[in-house]
Amino acid sequence: MDALDILTDLDNVIPFFQAIFSADEHKVIGYEILGRYRTHNSIESLGPFFMDEGIPEEYKQEVDHVVLTKALDKAVELDKDVLLFINRDADLLMQDDGEVFLQMLLSYEEKGISLNRIVLEISERNYKGQSDHLDHLLIYYRTYGIKVAIDKMGSDSSYLDRIGELAPDILKIDLLALRSTSTSHTYQNVLYSLSMLARKIGATLLFENIEMVYQLQFAWKNGGRFYQGYYLHYPEEQFVDRHIRKTTLRNEFHEFISYEKKKLTGIFQLTESFQSHIQELLGKYRKYSTYEELLEFLTIELSDVAFRMYVCDEDGFQKSENIFKEDSDWILQSHYKNKNWSWRPYFLENIIRMRNEKKGILSDLYSDIETGETVRTYSFPLNSHDYLFIDLSYNFLDKMDVLLN
Repeated sequence: MDALDILTDLDNVIPFFQAIFSADEHKVIGYEILGRYRTHNSIESLGPFFMDEGIPEEYKQEVDHVVLTKALDKAVELDKDVLLFINRDADLLMQDDGEVFLQMLLSYEEKGISLNRIVLEISERNYKGQSDHLDHLLIYYRTYGIKVAIDKMGSDSSYLDRIGELAPDILKIDLLALRSTSTSHTYQNVLYSLSMLARKIGATLLFENIEMVYQLQFAWKNGGRFYQGYYLHYPEEQFVDRHIRKTTLRNEFHEFISYEKKKLTGIFQLTESFQSHIQELLGKYRKYSTYEELLEFLTIELSDVAFRMYVCDEDGFQKSENIFKEDSDWILQSHYKNKNWSWRPYFLENIIRMRNEKKGILSDLYSDIETGETVRTYSFPLNSHDYLFIDLSYNFLDKMDVLLN
């Protein structure tokens, strides 16, 4: 695609619109504006044109202006609550301190497109300017009601240090790498962490590049409110019916909900079963002189379930040695005694829960620091001060359908 061919044929520079769907209403809530070029026999993306560093910036600005003008001319006909997602490169935007872009939006506000419907997707991939100058511009835009989205989350972790500074309204998480169920659990954990971060800062999550139902389920499970991708709808030259996927999404979300409820019921039942089993074992082995002796008793009964056990007090100090399964043998690890684990996420919260409810707790999935395996921990109150921790082995979790999801 030759840049001069495009510049001398701007009539064939056109906008395409990719629909963005919502989890709460199952309908189209907005469109991302994408640049396309119509040739004699095909429609080509302008992405390579905008990404080519050899093309002068003024050429890109001119083409960008044409795409946006034609898109906004069409968008005037949309419902008054439909959002418009507009991509802008930070360097191009800052060429004139963002003034031309703002004035264009203000001119269309007079035609009925309120600025609180505009979502600016800002890309800082190769931004050469000062970040505080860009931040000031975005703050200024927000006074007009314009929303700010950070894109490419999940594919470029360098944006993480910018989230706190920009406090975006929307985080776009790229699911391109999550194209099969074989994608590493570690990668899924990273995306889960991003969803937790969005919740903390009050940002809405938009998952993009959804190409399979598995990705849609992941987005739904991890707090995604907005969804975008070829699985839902391809970009088109015209706006689609806002309810085009309503029935499909309703049915698929029903399947997601049913699966999640079944899984949570299974985990609850297993936790109750653990509660009864551990109570029985503690009654059976109530005569012990040290916690290490108790742990050795428990290895007889839990050899196929656990790979590590220990006892901590309510402040997180380890009252026992670790007993750890190495191959088929259990060994005591004395150097763990008196270590403190109160710094671990949810540790004190779970202690209070166990103390108040007088029952055990099954943790969520996490990667064990030492073994690297995916594990869960079952913790149980021994008395009013001390608590038993049982790290469940991956082999055991793998046998239980609900415990590795």
